[in-house]
Amino acid sequence: MNIALVAKDNKKELMIQFCIAYCGVLAKHNLCATATTGKMIADATGLKIDCLMPGATGGEEQITARVIYNQIDLVLLFRDPMVKYDNDVTLNNLLQNCDKNAIPVATNAATAEVLIQGLARGDMAWREIVNPQ
Repeated sequence: MNIALVAKDNKKELMIQFCIAYCGVLAKHNLCATATTGKMIADATGLKIDCLMPGATGGEEQITARVIYNQIDLVLLFRDPMVKYDNDVTLNNLLQNCDKNAIPVATNAATAEVLIQGLARGDMAWREIVNPQ
């Protein structure tokens, strides 16, 4: 499976801790992330991550493009619930395209944990029909 990892600035540490906790599951999949988030996770976990551009300069758009072309199977996007993202066109576009392509997306650690546990159990095998490797 192809998994995209995105963390807004004040959620990067939480994403790192999450990836440490689920390193065994994540290591079995192809990972991509925005530049800073990806480097921080790779440094902390040793996971192989395809680091894209920084989020603010095109990384989120790169992930969105992969979502549009159905090249991503799961998105873990940790965002701050105290920040309004109403005018964040890039973030809203990413979420909208995940919905259009039936790509599971988690916007917090609790939902991410449910999705990762399901991934580990094989509950996401249906994505292989949609996106054969």
